[in-house]
Amino acid sequence: MCGIIGYIGKNNALPIVLNGLKNLEYRGYDSSGIAYLKENKYEIIKSVGKIKALEEILPNDVSNMAIGHTRWATHGRASTINAHPHHVGKITLVHNGIIENYQEIKTFLEEKGYVFQSETDTEIVTGLIDYYYNLDNDLVKTLNRLKDEVRGSYALVIMIDGINKLYAIRSKSPLIVGLNENEYYLASDVPAILDYTKKYFLLDENEICVLDEDGYSVLKDNLEVSKEIKEFTEDIGSVYKDGYEHFMLKEIHEQPRVVDNLISIILNRDTIDLSKYKNIQIVACGSAYHTGLVGKNLIEKYLGIKTDVYVASEYRYGKIFYDEDTLFIAISQSGETADTLASLMLAKSHGIKTLGIINTVGSSIAREVDEVLYINAGIEMAVATTKAYVLQVLMFSLLVYKSLRDNKKLSEEECNVILNELKNLGTYLEEGMNYDFSLLTEKLSNHENIFFIGRQIDYALCMEGSLKLKEISYIHSEAYAAGELKHGTISLISDNTPVIGIVTDKEISEKTISNIKEVKSRGAYVLLIVDESINVSNDIYDDIIKIKSVNEFIMPILTVLPLQLLAYNIAYSRGCDIDKPRNLAKSVTVE
Repeated sequence: MCGIIGYIGKNNALPIVLNGLKNLEYRGYDSSGIAYLKENKYEIIKSVGKIKALEEILPNDVSNMAIGHTRWATHGRASTINAHPHHVGKITLVHNGIIENYQEIKTFLEEKGYVFQSETDTEIVTGLIDYYYNLDNDLVKTLNRLKDEVRGSYALVIMIDGINKLYAIRSKSPLIVGLNENEYYLASDVPAILDYTKKYFLLDENEICVLDEDGYSVLKDNLEVSKEIKEFTEDIGSVYKDGYEHFMLKEIHEQPRVVDNLISIILNRDTIDLSKYKNIQIVACGSAYHTGLVGKNLIEKYLGIKTDVYVASEYRYGKIFYDEDTLFIAISQSGETADTLASLMLAKSHGIKTLGIINTVGSSIAREVDEVLYINAGIEMAVATTKAYVLQVLMFSLLVYKSLRDNKKLSEEECNVILNELKNLGTYLEEGMNYDFSLLTEKLSNHENIFFIGRQIDYALCMEGSLKLKEISYIHSEAYAAGELKHGTISLISDNTPVIGIVTDKEISEKTISNIKEVKSRGAYVLLIVDESINVSNDIYDDIIKIKSVNEFIMPILTVLPLQLLAYNIAYSRGCDIDKPRNLAKSVTVE
């Protein structure tokens, strides 16, 4: 959550930092600010709302060093005074993360005479750094103290009055260092720096970085650390819209290419054999959690392995049962999701085998798991995930298929049928892009409540469809297991209430169709999304989308595509900010 960009070098820092903030807008934010060195003093410019508002008030100054931040409000409302950067005493800084013990630190500092202006935990940690820096006169020593004094998560980029250097430290919140000739960058994510350099390295936990115009040093426990320089090798076009009006639409249309790529990679390499385990725990948040539910259905149905799926923010607070035959699977697009990372560390403390299904190479979760499988989605700029969700589902399909194949639980003929459809998945998705959503958009976009119903794997897809719709269109939508309707929820169904029913599971299709009839008989408008081979009478729906009849390993992927496109078209018709929905952030790096 939030975005950080810092620069020190031979060029004017202000336009570079401003541009970096624009490239981090996709992460979600509600205010922004820049601090820069001017005549040996720091100027701070902050605003609420879009980066454009900050750009309009930014002076036409020149400075070789600046830091910038996009804030997503946690402690205190979105306001100029709460926006970053914060300045206390000699210290100016920007911060991603949450300081959990900020209240006790605040009390301590107020007893020392400090007075604070904002509601934020960030201003408090700025004050703490200033307090110790006045004692130490050495910021590296002060930052080493910080590790013992502060609880929570932080990525900090710091400037000191009168000193032409940038300092940084991170704990449980990502930070990278970008490198160019006599120019250095600090950022929370790679897109912030790609207009200037593709070379970077990752700061590891509790490492301190010091930058000036002549170079950098990285220290941990007062010892200098050498870093592996990485180079961004993906198509830089992934951070541009390439003619599409929104990143979300571009990323939906990238799905045929990225699924074909992942299938080629995974089918031609060794992967973990799921059948070796008696229990599987899947832990994730948001859409990644929904992919885990699809994975559970496939694993239990085809491999017969007990599989539990947990919301990561709940995982650590319940009683969890482990044994030596348990596999823990963490799913995260960013690889930095705070709750998922914390859950992973708990599982590791019990000696459990861990697997990560991750998009971002070298991310925190990817480094901590015993084995990592990358989905290779490329950068996903839209806050609402589409291609990463599809690839996470596909990864489960491929793992289950390979476990069946390698353990001779499928005949050669069955393997060939599944393999052939996997290899045609990209083509099937291309065909699905052609559906005309204009009529459905007209019928649904003015409603404020929409329901999704399905059973088993279809229910998991309903949850994702509902989430996509609500997060980008702001329509209240709910997903229900179809059989639960009559246990209370059906009381909400009245004339013209929109209900989207998903029916692709042939084994229980009759049951789901009966539930759809129940809402239709109470006046609901029904949009039916159905496997084309399932016979349904036209009196149970108002509109229908037929999905190509394929095997269950790829059916969820074909089914979610119209849900993504429907959400996009409805949000577009309502004039919503599709790529950057209100109150949402791309990478949730706080618990």
